[in-house]
Amino acid sequence: DERRHQRKCHRKCRAGKESITMFLKASSLAFVLAALAVDNTGVSAFSSRNVASPSVRSRAFVGVGSRRSTLSMNAEATETVKEIKVGVIGCGRIGIVHLGAITKAPNVTPVIVSNPTVSRAEAAAKQYGVPRFTGDSMDVITDPEVDAVWICSPSQFHAEQIKACAANGKDVFCEKPLATDLAETVEAINACNEAGVKLMTGLQRRFDMNFGRVKTAIEKKEVGETIMIKLCSRDPAPPPFEYVKGGGGIFADMAVHDLDMSRFLAGADPIEILAMGSCHIDKSIEVLPGSEAFDTASCLVRYPNGVQAMIDVCRQSSYGYDQRAEVLGTKGMISTDNVYPNTAKLYKNDFTGNADMPFDFFLSRYEEAYVSETIAFCESLVKDTEVPCTGADGMIALIMALAADKSAAENRWVSFNEIVSEVYCSSPTSCDLVA
Repeated sequence: DERRHQRKCHRKCRAGKESITMFLKASSLAFVLAALAVDNTGVSAFSSRNVASPSVRSRAFVGVGSRRSTLSMNAEATETVKEIKVGVIGCGRIGIVHLGAITKAPNVTPVIVSNPTVSRAEAAAKQYGVPRFTGDSMDVITDPEVDAVWICSPSQFHAEQIKACAANGKDVFCEKPLATDLAETVEAINACNEAGVKLMTGLQRRFDMNFGRVKTAIEKKEVGETIMIKLCSRDPAPPPFEYVKGGGGIFADMAVHDLDMSRFLAGADPIEILAMGSCHIDKSIEVLPGSEAFDTASCLVRYPNGVQAMIDVCRQSSYGYDQRAEVLGTKGMISTDNVYPNTAKLYKNDFTGNADMPFDFFLSRYEEAYVSETIAFCESLVKDTEVPCTGADGMIALIMALAADKSAAENRWVSFNEIVSEVYCSSPTSCDLVA
């Protein structure tokens, strides 16, 4: 009854600026859940005017640029470098990618891997020289030798595994998304905050050298003040129907990386979004609900100071994997090209251009980014510094995707504080979505 009464009170006060924080204990998420209204000065939905300490707000853009991170920590200046022992949960496609990246990072050693299908864990352990494997993820989380856990399992298990890691004092690297809904995401992040463990969200594009160079140009004002950001993501071929079904829709499943990249490049939190979608490639998905029925989508995101971000995504590109960025500034423009397996050019009487197509999948396109991402996380563990892509960064990317979904469904601009205000927390680790 008390819980029902609290929810009733909450619904009545949702329109107020403190509709969430009045129920939420002080935590590093308070700045996100403030849900402040946008005013005429362009204050972001995620801005906070009442944070007790500047350290509360996560520094979303630290340590990423054209510089490659290293784990050596100036080895010549110190006698010993701490070795990080890690466990990996999930030996599917993305788990193998991260395991390969871990083996390339200096002073990082995988000691145990898990997968529900034990034969996959055994094969991965054999391939990468990992001494132990198991079919139970809790064996990884409770292993006394493990310092940090990589969560590469299916998305529906992420939140509970993050909480279990926090309860066992393990630092966490988790592939996006941190959870399948916003309430669980808040709980997972707060669990890590309360346990004092690090949580990093896997958004590997932030560590790509091409996008990193664009970020550096913005920071150094090489193109002046940012006016407009353009991003495109187009896959070589559409995924199978069963992959799309239940995948959360094109905004959460695919465009979330571009939405995060727009925020990364803008260097500010977004205000509102307008999104739309359609189906052109695989007509079989049109029977699916919401944005799962889209294979093509566009977003327009408004940032403070009038900065605009335009994003287009499509599940098929006839000319290969297309991932580009462009930033127009007051003094110039910077853009990236696709990444090719080589720089060879072919010249013929009927063709001039790259001899080969761009990399045809994200695993090859972002291979080095995954390694850089791994090194950056391990560096933060060794140095005990903030991770370069926080849990809050992952949460805001999810909020942006949810807002895009709502915008496409309702055919209108959606402010991000509309999404934030849907979360009710009776405590930092007990949150619900309020209809």
